[in-house]
Amino acid sequence: MTIARFRSQNCCRLGMMITNFKNKFLGNKEKKRLVINIFSLSVLQGANYILPLLTIPYLVRVLGPDLFGLLAFGTATSMYFMLITDYGFNLSATRQISIYRDNTYKVNEIFSAVMIIKITLMIISLILMSVLVLSFNKFHQDWEVYYLSFGMVLGQVIFPVWLFQGMERMKYITYLNICSKAFFTICIFIFVQNKDDYLLVPLLTSLGYVIAGIISLYIIKKEFDVKFIWQNLSVLKEQLKEGWHIFFSSIAVSLYTISTTFILGLLTDNTIVGYFSAADKIVKAVKGLYAPIAQAIYPMIGKKMHENQKEGVTFIQKTTWIVGGGMFLISTVLFVLADQIVNIMLGWQYAESILLLKIMAFLPFIICLSNIFGIQTMLNLGYKKEFSVFVVIGAALGMILIFCLTPIYAAVGVSVSILLVEMLITIMLGIFLIFKFKKGKL
Repeated sequence: MTIARFRSQNCCRLGMMITNFKNKFLGNKEKKRLVINIFSLSVLQGANYILPLLTIPYLVRVLGPDLFGLLAFGTATSMYFMLITDYGFNLSATRQISIYRDNTYKVNEIFSAVMIIKITLMIISLILMSVLVLSFNKFHQDWEVYYLSFGMVLGQVIFPVWLFQGMERMKYITYLNICSKAFFTICIFIFVQNKDDYLLVPLLTSLGYVIAGIISLYIIKKEFDVKFIWQNLSVLKEQLKEGWHIFFSSIAVSLYTISTTFILGLLTDNTIVGYFSAADKIVKAVKGLYAPIAQAIYPMIGKKMHENQKEGVTFIQKTTWIVGGGMFLISTVLFVLADQIVNIMLGWQYAESILLLKIMAFLPFIICLSNIFGIQTMLNLGYKKEFSVFVVIGAALGMILIFCLTPIYAAVGVSVSILLVEMLITIMLGIFLIFKFKKGKL
């Protein structure tokens, strides 16, 4: 009887613990929605990073550092145009949709205006890329790579991720991205058999983006009844103004992120780009662990700040300690196990990538803090201009470092430049918030 009673009591305690956990984390609609969104976006990031990571060990061996570097350079070029067409809408439009999600008229207005601007920017981007390809031999000799990679820009334009985020319905993003990434991954293993098949990589990547974008437009029409309505110039100007500071900051950020691969390709060769890109993809995969949390809490923080600023700031402070601590531990593991990770994932051909991975190992932790301080806090508090200034300062330093260190130290110089710039920006953002906190403005 004693043993039976003991077991009964333990079962009761376990049941109470589970009930308390559910009440604490799923006790209201807001918390439940946050947990579901983080879970959905975590699965999404798994698709975005883990599925492509499955192909990296295969592609780096089949294509070799030279062709792998060429494709990475082509992707980096397309990333510039993706940056232009995004225009900061993934943050500015997300925030607006989260505030006006119950206002059908306003949602239609925001959606239509943003899509008009993005399509216009895409056409301009295609013209600019054509000029680039026709004017410079480095681009002209591999023109197929750049045009095939541009399909990613088209796919990103027609996939309104910002609308799903603002509505806090991330599950749709998850489903579509998993399907597109799975399609890409399976096709890579089936069709890319040797170096002659290298053009299939950007083609399949672009197809995944475009197909997901087309299906997403069908979903927003069916599920949210969002309609495209032609907007007048004043509405378009309003959206351009709303996203300007974020766009300006994104351009500055690109100078020491996207530009690193691009500049490295201009100043060195495809093989060195291959070594750097392989290490960089591993770091980006680790950084992606934080992305679901960042995307899920951004619209929530925006809404909290709009309704109760003090509550929003308290929520951010808790997030910093919990998420920041987790990313620090993960970065430490990445640094300690760099040799083993490179050997398993990339193989002996990429021994040069080990040092690069160690240099960039703590970027996930640093960028996590930077995101919390800058995007989650400063943008939601209205410090858009100040945020832009800090990023521009970091970008200027980054460009100086890259052009000074790359000719001498090649990929090592680029890696060190990225690390120093991210540290500087994070420190500046942190000092600014501490100053505002002491002044009682937070």
